[in-house]
Amino acid sequence: MDIVGRAAGLFGDLPALRVPGKTISFNECRKITEGIACRFLSQGLKHGDIVAVVSPNTPETAMLLLGLLKAGLVAAPLNCRFPRHLIGQTVEKLRPRLLLTGPNEAFELPGIREASISKAIEESARCDASGSEEPPEDPERPVTVIHTSASTGSPKAALHSFSNHWHNALGSNENIPLGPGDCWLLSLPFYHIGGYAVIFRALASGSSMAAGSPGENLASSLKGFPVTHLSLVPTQLYRLLANPETAEMLTGMKAILLGGSPAPKSLIEEAVQLGLPLYLSYGSTEMGSQISTTPGPVSGLQQDSGRILPFREVMEAVDGELLVRGVCLFRGYLSGGELDTRRDGDGWFHTGDIGRVSEDGRITVLGRKDNMFISGGENIHPEEVEKALMTIDGIMESIVVPVPDSEYGQRPVAFIRTFVKNMPADSELDLLMKGLVGKLKAPVRYERVDEWAVLPGSQKTDRAFYRRLALEP
Repeated sequence: MDIVGRAAGLFGDLPALRVPGKTISFNECRKITEGIACRFLSQGLKHGDIVAVVSPNTPETAMLLLGLLKAGLVAAPLNCRFPRHLIGQTVEKLRPRLLLTGPNEAFELPGIREASISKAIEESARCDASGSEEPPEDPERPVTVIHTSASTGSPKAALHSFSNHWHNALGSNENIPLGPGDCWLLSLPFYHIGGYAVIFRALASGSSMAAGSPGENLASSLKGFPVTHLSLVPTQLYRLLANPETAEMLTGMKAILLGGSPAPKSLIEEAVQLGLPLYLSYGSTEMGSQISTTPGPVSGLQQDSGRILPFREVMEAVDGELLVRGVCLFRGYLSGGELDTRRDGDGWFHTGDIGRVSEDGRITVLGRKDNMFISGGENIHPEEVEKALMTIDGIMESIVVPVPDSEYGQRPVAFIRTFVKNMPADSELDLLMKGLVGKLKAPVRYERVDEWAVLPGSQKTDRAFYRRLALEP
């Protein structure tokens, strides 16, 4: 399916992309993307070739990704926040046919053809697209390579098909209504699966996307566009709520999709008190974004991440691991030119997440399988202890890691961020946590932090750093 052409045929002159100072219609998008597709295909690229993109979210990058989709090329947006040497290593492993970069970002890697995004778009305006070849109709054709966030180990290159993104968007739009007149702000980077997913949601529904100027913060974008829908991670929501002006703007939204990491009790409570249309979600790169989402805005504190969305299947394994499959499941990981599908004999992908699936399809995520440790013969899931900590008034965020113990084998230590320095007191925390999770799971020590150490180019907390820090005397 030519999804850009389909959208133009259905939605015509309605706004598709909102950028500073102007609006680009679906018809205009088709014309521009035809030129971009023509430019790349006329220079020797073929359907299915990988094109890596290193750029923050900009209006040009948004249009470029639509052009790659129109051309039947495989877009691989890379984390532009990574140090240059890590970006270079990722590109060399991926071996794309072309590397596209922002201004003054040349990498000059051996054997990698390179061009600037702005120049490519400028040249596309002069390309005669009248005889351009349409993208393949095969719904299983590859469309993107999105790298995992690498909360453990190295980032993996997840290959998604057209069908993966299309069905993920359909399931999302069925749960969170989206249509002509709505506008979804591109608030997550395109190299994040939640950022790229907005493209398919918009093209499938006739809603518009909004892309701010390079370096523009979320607050400015919210002021500059008629935003109705927004994807955020908890840190972003914290910052927006800390500003009374942006907090007020959020009350006018139709939907705020929150994911990426568990949301603290205090954050959900504040959102509910303000009447924000907050949807909690559980998802993964491999499943193309959302797996489960609350069926409506949350009205109070809840521990689950909503119901399984259409076109997804989720099963709880004997050991509690969540297994997923369905038309949203990625094609596999690319490594050394080979594709590793990572499915078991029944087609299930093992997420590495531990959780529960209720009879009515609600998912509760307890933690990561590889974060679990054993204390006194009992399995301890750090995320379970962290969630309990974040229900205590005064605690903003927490990370729990194990330390060796001669009697129990390992015991939990908590690093916490609080709203008021040194409050609540350790003695109060100890008493409360023993009541919430029991003596064995309650941390034996509490360490205060002002700011989290995060993974390079990410907003995810570097759990391994705190494992090492907890061992220091």
